[in-house]
Amino acid sequence: MEKIGEIKARFAEAGERLKKASMRTKAESAAGLLENLEQTYREDTRSGVQALIRRSEKQREALEKETARIYQLQQYERDYEKEGLICGIDEVGRGPLAGPVVAGAVILPKNCEILYLNDSKQLSAEKREQLYDVILEHAVAVGIGIVSPQRIDEINILQATYEAMRQAIEKLNPQPAVLLNDAVRIPQVAIQQVPIIKGDAKSVSIAAASIVAKVTRDRMMEQYEEVFPGYGFARNKGYGSKEHIEALQTMGPTVIHRRSFIGHFVKEG
Repeated sequence: MEKIGEIKARFAEAGERLKKASMRTKAESAAGLLENLEQTYREDTRSGVQALIRRSEKQREALEKETARIYQLQQYERDYEKEGLICGIDEVGRGPLAGPVVAGAVILPKNCEILYLNDSKQLSAEKREQLYDVILEHAVAVGIGIVSPQRIDEINILQATYEAMRQAIEKLNPQPAVLLNDAVRIPQVAIQQVPIIKGDAKSVSIAAASIVAKVTRDRMMEQYEEVFPGYGFARNKGYGSKEHIEALQTMGPTVIHRRSFIGHFVKEG
């Protein structure tokens, strides 16, 4: 009789393949391996083997739920697919005391097979990084817009956000026919726009854009940690954490701080 340790290793290998799969076809292939293992060992009455089977079944059920969730998140894309290429738009970094505002624009292929797309805030940093690479590999086009703290102070955060979004759209090649926006309508853009409240949790394209924007900005803030140590930028990403505010009051602002945002914490001049 095969040892439980050997059986466990078989299930673990297939389960790890499923866990790492971000594309539906690869995930379904891994789930198929798990199902075959379940059938192979179904008659093995040992409690350890039966526990492995139950865990495997739960993994496959989770994939089915995720596949259904992604299909639901593609409804806006299906609604507008006859118009032509569809682009999701989102931004990150409206609220921080330091750093730029960053916008992402992503055109995904029709019937995109990427799993786990969601509002970037609902994903772990590890999952965002993984999906960032998958998005860049499989997207039809990706555009990123970045507006500096100085520009934010000059024109205000709302206008800076619109400017970052326009930059991201302009970098797309090819250009889309429809923009699915997270809540806003972007001025000075001739392309058809569809504002969606909480769109990063309702559209795969907007979710992908939110991930691209978030990872891009987080990486920038981690680099700023090396240039401006002591503010905790790698951890707080420029937001007003206790550590950040104390450092701001002790050491003063850096060139990446938004002067229009920090008046409550420091007095300049």
